[in-house]
Amino acid sequence: MSYLTQKTIKSSVSFSGIALHSGLNVNICIKPAEPNFGIVFKRTDYKQNNLVYPNFMNVTNTLLNTTIENEFGVKISTIEHLMGALFGLGIDNALIEIDNEEVPILDGSAKEFIEKIIKCGFEVSEAPIKVIKINKEVKFSDGNRFISIEPSTLSLDIDFELKYGNQIIGNQKNKVKVFEDDLTNVFNSRTFCLFEDVELIRKKGLGKGGSLQNAIVVNDNEILNPEGLRNDKEFVNHKILDCIGDLYTSGYRIIAKIKCSQGGHYLTNQLLRKVFENKENFSILEIKEKNLPHTLINRNLLKSIA
Repeated sequence: MSYLTQKTIKSSVSFSGIALHSGLNVNICIKPAEPNFGIVFKRTDYKQNNLVYPNFMNVTNTLLNTTIENEFGVKISTIEHLMGALFGLGIDNALIEIDNEEVPILDGSAKEFIEKIIKCGFEVSEAPIKVIKINKEVKFSDGNRFISIEPSTLSLDIDFELKYGNQIIGNQKNKVKVFEDDLTNVFNSRTFCLFEDVELIRKKGLGKGGSLQNAIVVNDNEILNPEGLRNDKEFVNHKILDCIGDLYTSGYRIIAKIKCSQGGHYLTNQLLRKVFENKENFSILEIKEKNLPHTLINRNLLKSIA
């Protein structure tokens, strides 16, 4: 199949589960969509004004998740893992119906989203994909934390660094080529928190659905999850997953090099806002098979999970 034409899923795929922050049970259904439809969320518990577009300008909250909101105040939160899965699988068009405000957390990673979508299969159109090519370096910093994006040739490279005082998490780094590397460990890596922060998170009205079934919890020098870690860089790999999902709020796949230290949803969103405020920073290209011999979709991911 062509990797450079727009894709959707072959048939509807449904997921049900608890929401990490609200603690409510939520149902979502991802449905096929026509070329150039994009990714669109639809709140089925609202009768009107219920479409929400996952665009970086619609992001209204970045505290422990990415929340998008339309002009009528209708919200969808914790979209990042699902968006990361759609990005990695090269899904350009889909309607995502959801019956509450928050995407279910499932196992805390993108693993279940990816496995089920791959089993469903893909519908490939004749419409060429579009990509965002970064033309100039752009930086955003917040104290000691920073993120930057700069031009690349044909790849999306993410170089991410974590710095934690906790000895289990510590300083972790990883660098991935999103369109070329086997990203199974990235997409399988779960969200995490320190045990000492759990009470503070819940006092803010968040984390009501959190458990050892959907998050890694670290207490001093001990991982409380009985099964331990899925890979030795699971902490930083999860941050890379979040970054990929948040980057997809740009609307297209991106050709660029990204470097981030101690970042998260806020930094990625602010970087995108800064990039797109100046048209000289980027170009939107329509890609055709004959003029770009590159996948712009992670073939290794499809092979490793299928």
